[in-house]
Amino acid sequence: MAADQETPVSAVGGAAPVVPAAPVEQPGTLTLSRVFGNPDLAGAQLRAVRLSPDGRMVTMLRARADEKERFDLWAMDTGTGVERMLVDSHAIGSGSELSEAEKMQRERSRIGGSRGIVAYDWSPDGKSILVPLDGDLYLAGLNGQTTRLTQAAGGELNPVISPRGTSVSFVRDQNLYVQPLRAGATAKAITSGGKGTVHWGEAEFVAQEEMDRRTGYWWSPDERYIAVERFDEAPVKVAVRAAIGATGTSVYEQRYPAAGTPNVLVELHIMKPDGSGAVKVNLGTEPDIYLARVDWVPDGTALLVQRQSRDQRRLDMLRVDPATGRATLLFSERAGAKSWLNLSDAYRVLGDGSIVWRSERSGYGHLYRFAAGRWTQLTRGDWVVSDLIGVDEKGGRIFFTANKDDVLEQHVYRVDIAKPNAITRLTERGFTNGATMDGAASRLIVSRSGPAQPAQSYLADADGMRLAWLNENAVVAGHPYFPYLASHQETKFGTLKAADGSVLHWEMITPPLEPGKRYPVFFQHYGGPGSQTVTRGWQGPLPQLLVDQGWIFFQIDNRGSPNRGKAFEDHIFHAMGSVEVADQLAGAEYLKTLSFVDPARIATYGWSYGGYMSVKMLEKTPGVYAAAVAGAPVTEWKLYDTHYTERYMGDPRLDPAGYAASNALGEAAKIRDPLLLIHGMADDNVFLDNSTALVAELQKSATPFEMMFYPGQTHRVGGAGVSEHLWGTILRFLDRTVKDRPEPAPPAEDPAASDAK
Repeated sequence: MAADQETPVSAVGGAAPVVPAAPVEQPGTLTLSRVFGNPDLAGAQLRAVRLSPDGRMVTMLRARADEKERFDLWAMDTGTGVERMLVDSHAIGSGSELSEAEKMQRERSRIGGSRGIVAYDWSPDGKSILVPLDGDLYLAGLNGQTTRLTQAAGGELNPVISPRGTSVSFVRDQNLYVQPLRAGATAKAITSGGKGTVHWGEAEFVAQEEMDRRTGYWWSPDERYIAVERFDEAPVKVAVRAAIGATGTSVYEQRYPAAGTPNVLVELHIMKPDGSGAVKVNLGTEPDIYLARVDWVPDGTALLVQRQSRDQRRLDMLRVDPATGRATLLFSERAGAKSWLNLSDAYRVLGDGSIVWRSERSGYGHLYRFAAGRWTQLTRGDWVVSDLIGVDEKGGRIFFTANKDDVLEQHVYRVDIAKPNAITRLTERGFTNGATMDGAASRLIVSRSGPAQPAQSYLADADGMRLAWLNENAVVAGHPYFPYLASHQETKFGTLKAADGSVLHWEMITPPLEPGKRYPVFFQHYGGPGSQTVTRGWQGPLPQLLVDQGWIFFQIDNRGSPNRGKAFEDHIFHAMGSVEVADQLAGAEYLKTLSFVDPARIATYGWSYGGYMSVKMLEKTPGVYAAAVAGAPVTEWKLYDTHYTERYMGDPRLDPAGYAASNALGEAAKIRDPLLLIHGMADDNVFLDNSTALVAELQKSATPFEMMFYPGQTHRVGGAGVSEHLWGTILRFLDRTVKDRPEPAPPAEDPAASDAK
């Protein structure tokens, strides 16, 4: 292993480089090449927008106009509004191949197709920024100079600057390293034994994929300690996965915890930053648990650990003594009957030791305060708090996002701790909003979009007053989408009733309707838990392209989807593939009542859980849909991972009948409508085995279907050329089987009937 070294390298500072303007496009119809081309039709897209520790700058990752999946680091002076590029990923990047571990982490974070700078970390003093790039670490100053911190094979995972700015830490070769943040310093491994199936400082597969936990170590605020996860994959079943590429096949023996099989063995240790004085945290006598969340209290005197039961029906908050590892139970959350507990990051430990906590105990996600063993509910009603974005401890104010005013819109709200349920909305109606705040909760960074407005962001004060645009992204002359604005069709929203009376929300975009004409429908669905698809947000240009081509675009959120309360979600408990299919059918039946819809030409499309739904919808409701596209479908839930699948379906060893009813293989022979099956041949999330198992069942019963498999592509099938090919394949299939298929000939007249006349 080469020694780490600091090597000054050049970077871009000062004014932004001049990017050649894109050719002015004439008004016209969208094409696939333009939808997936450069620059992005959604305009400038920002990621990871943050205020500097001193509040003088806002930093962000910005996509390049000529390469929309490559990101550079930019900064804006909050006083003057002047923007400049801080780090040019092309100028300092080595172009080195990422380690397999980092590639997989990016897949888990759904940024597998992104290049350049995908993350960064401010130093606490606000004088420099840690920038991971191409498998190594750089320290960027605000003067445009960048210093290389590491240069070693294998790369670095989960890098951060320590809370007081003395060190940088990262995971390399399955061990945790700490490196002083000074010239000439070298990194030291503070854990040992990380090899084979043992990992230190990383998050295990299901933590990354399903629990939204990306790291496996946590610094105490005073830098006295680091809490470090150790996990051992030895008990986990080895799944042999073939990543089939264009020029060859790589075979991976991936430790994959399928439903009903063992998980990793998890431990939590607390040690000093040099690795000494390590103690093991007492996580209880039951080893088969999930390490859900880990946080230090603000003064560093205790560690808070969220321990989730294997069946995800109990969540315990533990308070841990860092000197001994001894844990005491603060409180527990328990699921209701035929339900589960959703993990959340909407909580905050306050300086006085109390905790602001999101709970669904009322049936809806709301905020509570836990202090001195007592609970105070801060928000209430038949609506859902989605995120906690800031706490102004001095002013006693809490800032959060929720759908209080409209189930289709997310807004930023404020509530006073001393006045529960006295709530003020801080964002404008008609948009779907997200937000972050600085540590003192003095300013907001709001990102929003609307049906006709791509994502934009602005800086606001704590009352929601906009101080400055960070990215106005107005669709005016010069914006990439402006040439197509004249043909942009309005998104319409409505509701209908499910069989049990539940209200289901739908959205629809139609071409300009001609009297007496009936149109085909592109019926998109996801259907699974955790994703709300019908919102007053930007849907991207693809639905508009479909409408330009003569399709009606339609989607509906079924029971089981989020942000409608726990009872609405719980319909799928041990019953996936049931009410979702029924509610999508209700959407199709509604469409068939509309005079401008051709009831014989409704095509349906979905990816991942939506791909599973496509197959189930053809099996359960033959003849309803003219054709279906199933992308990367789960076809056998026993093949999918523990944390996701068991949350909704339980343990297959205890409920084999439920799993049998929910899979998409047993009734494959019932499919009678045209089906296009698509899958990436290197998918490490929904293994290709899911599709090949379905293919085998279809062939066994001589059921016709079509398929397109993509060599080298993962669960995300896309990228330069590939995205255009994917959607060209989908649309050619649907044009042939649905949109452009000949009208059935009228029945021949019976000669006898003619004589009778």
